[in-house]
Amino acid sequence: MAKFLNTSAITYYVEELIKGARERLIIISPYLKFNDRVRELLEDKDRLKIDVRIVYGKNELHPDETNWLKSLGFVRCSFCKNLHAKCYLSETGAIVTSMNMYEFSQVNNNEMGVLITRKNDPELYSDAYKEAQRLIRISDEVKLSVEKVTTGSEEPCSDEPERESAPGVARLSTTKLSKHVGMKTKDLFTKLLRLGWIEKADSGWALTAAGEEKGGVVKNSKRYGEYITWPSDLNLGE
Repeated sequence: MAKFLNTSAITYYVEELIKGARERLIIISPYLKFNDRVRELLEDKDRLKIDVRIVYGKNELHPDETNWLKSLGFVRCSFCKNLHAKCYLSETGAIVTSMNMYEFSQVNNNEMGVLITRKNDPELYSDAYKEAQRLIRISDEVKLSVEKVTTGSEEPCSDEPERESAPGVARLSTTKLSKHVGMKTKDLFTKLLRLGWIEKADSGWALTAAGEEKGGVVKNSKRYGEYITWPSDLNLGE
């Protein structure tokens, strides 16, 4: 019988599924950003020469993810247009869920999922496996190459110079602002959410009208898409 999973259970069972894979592993997730634990598990699968297929749906991977994936000889990546499904599958079971293989989602979002075992639900497992194979077939395999990594920020730097909010006041990404004010990035995001200056979106965070009033500006990088910048003198007092 299929088992219902909440956010923490999804994270646990995904790691267990990866760890227990002996023949094959399929990861289907529109957005990819692996945490350290999952990276270690996948590196171990690579050492064991287990076939790993990753299907994602975001046009550009961060260079850090690209370079790491490039180092794994038995991992193949494919891009699937209009992908929204999230499924993690080995030869013994599958997890169908709302959660991306994305570190932010595992920590901050409220997610749900279902664990299917091949032994107890062979027909349901077979249906999930067949659909995963179909997605692989319609995907374009990606030939990864080493890319230059942008350092110092989890968020991309814009291709354009940062516009100043006022004379002498620089604009900073949320990650850089957290370092500027001496806070952990996660804590700053939590505070901005509590203040009502940002809100959760499918791929991360969105700026609210209240955030715009405080000087928040959505910027766009040709490579990485949209992200939020703030004036370096932003008053975080409540």
